[in-house]
Amino acid sequence: MSVALDRQIRPIYDALDTGSHKSAITECNKVLKKHPKNALVKALKALALVRYQKVEEALALCDEVLESKPTDDSTLNAMMHVLRGLGRHKDMITMYDAAYKKQPTNEELGAQTFFANVRASNWKSAQQVASKMYKQFQEERYLYWSVISNVLQANDINTPPEMRTLLYKLALRLITSAPTPSSVHSDRFYLHLTILRELSEYDEAMTLLETPAGRNICETNLTCNEIRREIMRLRGALEDEGKRAEQRILDKGDRNWLEFLSVVDGTFASIKNLQKDAEPSADAKEQCLSKISNTLALFTKIAVQDGRKDRSGLLGLLELEHRARKHNLSTDPTRLLHLMKQYFETFGDKACCFEDLKPYLALEGEDLSAWTEVLKACPSSPSTVEAIRRAINAHKLSRYNLSTSELTVDTESSRAKLYISQYLEGLSLGTDLPATELQHVDDLAILAGSVFVNIWKLNGEEKYLYNAAVFLEFALAKSKQAFQMRLMLIRIYRLLGAPSAALEHYRLLRVKQVQNDTLSHFILSRCSTFSLAASGDLTFTSECLESSQIYVSNSQETNDYVIRAFSAEKYSQIPQFILFEDWLENSLQRDITKLEYLRMRIAHETISSDIVDLELIELKFIFDRLHHDNRDFEILPNHQPKIVEDFNTQTALFGNSEGHGWVWSFLKSYIKVLSQASDLSDVVEEKLLVGDRPQVLHKRGSLKERLARREEEEITELTPNEVSLSSYTDSLTEWLEPFHDHVRPPASVVLADVAKNTELKTGLPLRGVDVTPLQNGHTKKEEETPPITEAPEAVVGFFENMKTQFEVAKNGGFLNEALHAATITQEAFLLFVIETIRFKPASVVKVHKLGNLVSKFKPIRAVALAVLKGIAASLDGMSAQESTSERRREFVDAFGFESSEIDHDFIMNVAKRVTDSRKKVVEGMAKGLLKICTTYEH
Repeated sequence: MSVALDRQIRPIYDALDTGSHKSAITECNKVLKKHPKNALVKALKALALVRYQKVEEALALCDEVLESKPTDDSTLNAMMHVLRGLGRHKDMITMYDAAYKKQPTNEELGAQTFFANVRASNWKSAQQVASKMYKQFQEERYLYWSVISNVLQANDINTPPEMRTLLYKLALRLITSAPTPSSVHSDRFYLHLTILRELSEYDEAMTLLETPAGRNICETNLTCNEIRREIMRLRGALEDEGKRAEQRILDKGDRNWLEFLSVVDGTFASIKNLQKDAEPSADAKEQCLSKISNTLALFTKIAVQDGRKDRSGLLGLLELEHRARKHNLSTDPTRLLHLMKQYFETFGDKACCFEDLKPYLALEGEDLSAWTEVLKACPSSPSTVEAIRRAINAHKLSRYNLSTSELTVDTESSRAKLYISQYLEGLSLGTDLPATELQHVDDLAILAGSVFVNIWKLNGEEKYLYNAAVFLEFALAKSKQAFQMRLMLIRIYRLLGAPSAALEHYRLLRVKQVQNDTLSHFILSRCSTFSLAASGDLTFTSECLESSQIYVSNSQETNDYVIRAFSAEKYSQIPQFILFEDWLENSLQRDITKLEYLRMRIAHETISSDIVDLELIELKFIFDRLHHDNRDFEILPNHQPKIVEDFNTQTALFGNSEGHGWVWSFLKSYIKVLSQASDLSDVVEEKLLVGDRPQVLHKRGSLKERLARREEEEITELTPNEVSLSSYTDSLTEWLEPFHDHVRPPASVVLADVAKNTELKTGLPLRGVDVTPLQNGHTKKEEETPPITEAPEAVVGFFENMKTQFEVAKNGGFLNEALHAATITQEAFLLFVIETIRFKPASVVKVHKLGNLVSKFKPIRAVALAVLKGIAASLDGMSAQESTSERRREFVDAFGFESSEIDHDFIMNVAKRVTDSRKKVVEGMAKGLLKICTTYEH
């Protein structure tokens, strides 16, 4: 490149670096006037166009550059970014492969070709490129790239089972042929052990592990030590592993809990290795009893030696006795209770006490009575931080084992009063804590909130949710970083039909990065119930888009982490990054959010063919995914007794959390409706698809066959109103399918029409599409109109049934149920609009002789509009009752624990927040329904 040309190109790079994409396009045009064939400038312009969201123009330039088969680093690098932005990983492989063939001695091009295959998860080709590079450049890391590519291909879900063993054997042969042993590098050693584990070559693995280098690596590398433990377990060497762990505990003072578990596993090895349900022999029992005695002595010695310095010894004793009881080998029926009492006395003032003892709390009879007495004897005076922590743990532990007779409204109310009084007393212990610290008594507030929710579940009175909201709000004001209380309040406010109050707390959590995938369900679960998108309020649609940015970042950035791991030879990290990418890419929450966004989008935007086509393509991709549920429910505190539902289940909206079945059900409904309303066929999609088609992980039969199936899991995860909607869409699509098929134009006509519009818009032809069918006036062969049939009862009677459901919920004072019925009715009407939009033009009706069919739409539309207007009027009346002084007074009067700290004004502020939020959602829903009626009245 000449110096003058380089000087002209520099401003393009500067504009791209600063995000000035329009300026970059202008600069590219200037240079292209003088150098119209310069591939680098074309590539940079294509990159600017992609970032400027002008994909159609970028595609033509991209194809021009690819046809020139570039080999210089600058053009290749620019094109890599263009192709990644367009999702065309296969073209990236082809581009680098062609460049590498032209310059086979260019090592950097070889590496980039390998990385292009890695980005596309094309492991077979990656292995071939790595093998070629190793033969050519004799760089040992390329041999290991070849090995890990074989391993990743074997782990790929689409690899046939019989091929996996062959791939692992090939990987083992390659790794053993390396000039230097794998033990010179910890990650190479890890990879070697992984292959041996998968091939069940445990003896060979032990040979490696027993070498001085192998022992040294396992001593210093946690991942290698982890796989060593697993290999020992798989080869049945639990006893040997237990002895090794015992030596580490004694000689090196190791207090890693995994070492203690290894000792316990080794103690019961002779029993554990028996076949399932097999009765151990007398000798095996005797041998195990002897080992139990030795381990008991070891852990007792450590517990005495460590005292309060470390919990491992006492926890080891508890685990040992727990297992002994499980195998009927306990020699002292009082030992477990004695150890639990000892543990509580020693570590009862530690925050971890409850979680540590929870696995051993399944006590019965006299043991339970004795344990309860131990906890009752715990002083409840909040005189010191240690005393209040011990009291909190006593409350948690005793609550866990409460019986049904102890869970009445009166007894639970007494507990709530006790927790609140102790909380208020103990607040003084944290007066000097900085605002960033948690209060020592926060868990008492969580316990009180849990009790109020449990009382609500017992008698259904909403006032107990008011109590929970007020007290948790008060506690949160004292401990602003108490995120668990925020999560509880989010759930409670949603139960109260106060979504804006819940959203306020969710935003204060400041959820970042991958937490959007694990925590967004707290606010986005069935958020369309509270959406005011139809009235123009895009709060929840914006929240859906914001939470979905992590998935965009994942597709753009995680690949880079994988490439860096390859470059740095971090073979233990590569599978983890790939798994991370896969779990995010195929996240269940991602697609729950997508469906909720779509349900809100069709209520906000005027329904058009563009929306229908774009959403249909994306939903069909989603339908082929094998979903992973990454949602975090464990983060929500649960201190409910073991005999009742946990807090998460108790506070799930409509008592039902969406899962795989919910997603499949709504996907099927929307794909059926959108595919009938769309002119896109598989042929058209294939031609118009910009990037690579996503890898199909899950396919059983044709799309039509899979859409027709309704599994039991789907129905159980739906609310009754959602089941009605599912039946309605099934009947509607089945009724209208023949007429859509009759009217829909052929694929050739659709493609030609798109090509013509694209050329008019960009001045460039659409690649690979012939416009002659449109020019010749080709249309579908004339067929007879399918026989007109009556609308199914599930469609005709749906809206009147939903009106009844709404009235029942409204009259019963169930605000959320009423909102749910209203939004489902609205959604059903919008789906009807989508289904019938094809038959709206009079010309279509006339040409295809569908006047009788269209006449059957009118009464259904009329009933739907009447029901929606009636619901809107009822909601308007409900909104007028919400934010009134009487409603707030009900809220204040319901709180029976007023004190000098929690005064009338504080309770009134919470009441105002809740009632204002309820008024806003009910009023907004009414306006939205009326707006939809006006938009689609004719």
